[in-house]
Amino acid sequence: MNTSILNTEIQEFINTHLNSDITSLLLKGVTFPLVEAKEVIEQIEAKKRCEKKLPTWFSCKKIYYPNKLNIEQTSSEITALYKAGLINGATIIDLTGGFGVDCFYFSRVFKTVTHCEINENLSKIVTHNYKQLGIANIALQNTDGIDYLKASKKQFDWIYIDPSRRHDSKGKVFFLNDCLPNVPEHIDLLFTHAQNIMVKTSPLLDLSVGINELKHVKTIHIVAVNNEVKELLWVLENGFKGDICIETVNIKREAKVCFHFSIADEKKSESKYHKPLAYLYEPNSAILKAGAFHTVSNQLNIYKLHKHSHLYTSDSYIDFPGRSFKIESIVPYNKKALKKLGISKANITVRNFPETVQQIRKKFNIKEGGNLYLFFTTETDDNKIILMASKLD
Repeated sequence: MNTSILNTEIQEFINTHLNSDITSLLLKGVTFPLVEAKEVIEQIEAKKRCEKKLPTWFSCKKIYYPNKLNIEQTSSEITALYKAGLINGATIIDLTGGFGVDCFYFSRVFKTVTHCEINENLSKIVTHNYKQLGIANIALQNTDGIDYLKASKKQFDWIYIDPSRRHDSKGKVFFLNDCLPNVPEHIDLLFTHAQNIMVKTSPLLDLSVGINELKHVKTIHIVAVNNEVKELLWVLENGFKGDICIETVNIKREAKVCFHFSIADEKKSESKYHKPLAYLYEPNSAILKAGAFHTVSNQLNIYKLHKHSHLYTSDSYIDFPGRSFKIESIVPYNKKALKKLGISKANITVRNFPETVQQIRKKFNIKEGGNLYLFFTTETDDNKIILMASKLD
């Protein structure tokens, strides 16, 4: 950590050039005593990435930024705030502290927070930034979190861990057993120090795989932001053996859209099927990741178009956790029928359909955009159809 970067002149240069072309800056030359051009450029690039992801850090004076990779791997403030809203208590330890965004929000709901970070430079950066942000109840430990627990007799209300998905020899990985640290390998150690554990994983991790790798899973939170699944949160409670609850949330600017169910309920549920009615519904990405295909039909009392289509329909409009449409027309899928409609521009979605969006656009010369929505899908009798619809939300 080169503290000369915090000099007023350099900070002003960074702020002035946040939207500048980096290549042009390097060609012009960036010269400051005690600070290399590369370091200044790294600060500009990292800070720029924080403008929307970490606005609290971005707006605070003299924040020191790590490299871009650390910024990419850290939680956003939106998801960190969501996590902090799920748990609370007197003490929590973050075994993989990183840039410290999650701990920042944990510090609002816990009396004391312990932040473990094995990277010495990153630990120093976080220590400096917490002072700038006015945070005083986070204890920073420059050490491996697992080693810290092995040498400690402390008890915590919660343990939080976000294992790295970049393995030294295997590259980018997704199974928990391949992540660093290996949570399944150390799960018994974790439970000797806390009754409650929260594990953050990649949204690509298969839920059944995670359940098999972990112990005592009580709840799985599938967190999406603007319909993009960002992370899975696994809440473990020592000794828990009941039904696993799935909580899905799609965090949008105007509201949080939530849907919950249990894995047991989904397994014993059966969807109701029907040909397209007046309205069409497409579940948000968090629900699709959760696999709540039958529970959606049962809980909301709506019909599914086909076992594998994951589109729903109803005669009366309902408030649905996803996209809602008014069906304007239904046509069979064939070149003659579609050509007759004369559609040159539309938003296209395929569900349980043998062709891709790109293939359809090329085949029928349909450009992207506009107010018309076309769903290419399969209905209950296995016929391929096109639903022409207008968006309602």
